Amino acid sequence: MNEPLDIRWSRPLPKDAPPSSVTISKDCANRYFISILVEDEIEHVPANEQAIGADLGLKSFVVLSTGEVVGNPRFFHKDEKKLGKAQRCHARKKKGSKNRDKARLKVARMHARIADRRRDFLQKLSTRLIRENQVVCVESLAVKNMVKHPTLSKAISDVGWSEFVSQLEYKANWYGRNLVKIDKWYPSSKRCFDCGHLLDSLALDVRQWDCPECGVHHDRDINAAKNIVAVGLTVLNACGESVRPGRALSRSGKTQRSRKP
Repeated sequence: MNEPLDIRWSRPLPKDAPPSSVTISKDCANRYFISILVEDEIEHVPANEQAIGADLGLKSFVVLSTGEVVGNPRFFHKDEKKLGKAQRCHARKKKGSKNRDKARLKVARMHARIADRRRDFLQKLSTRLIRENQVVCVESLAVKNMVKHPTLSKAISDVGWSEFVSQLEYKANWYGRNLVKIDKWYPSSKRCFDCGHLLDSLALDVRQWDCPECGVHHDRDINAAKNIVAVGLTVLNACGESVRPGRALSRSGKTQRSRKP
């Protein structure tokens, strides 16, 4: 019998049983998964007074306002050469042949390995941040627009910012935490956290700078994370009102001084 395999199967339970279901699925890498749907109530973790700001980036995946730096694993970048070789091998195979199907399976498994490693990294990091802190503040990044960058699109797609923020959001609801998203146009990198001075511009390759007003030396990412948590707490205390960056320049073209957030 050469009947096609039904890759999804759901078994309904008796009427008197609690609502749940079992689903068996198979992905493109020929891996089988069993999903069990049940109702469960997740208890909130004990509240604390910890609040952090998280500055997402490419050189470092995230820099926290506490000074902790989490490196960017670059999962796709590490396997890019092997994946390209497997894809070229797949393209050379005859269409409809068994060798082409084997090559396709090899490519699919490499993609699955990259995705699984990235998902595992994001799950562990997001769970730790949510459990350790009552308030987590992040920027609202427009990733769909950022991936259009001519040179950084591949790196932005590899880092997984959207998935990380999504995990923070639903885990904050699970455990009774607060996730605050500040405005994406807020100049967190250009604003001095100590005196509130705002620079005219700050190039992307400048990782450290000295404030011309108070002379404090800043690490670009740590300074941004401190500004993010300060503004995030302001938004939280203001019942969710959005914070806009305001005008950075005066009519005369000189830098305006702004108060510390």
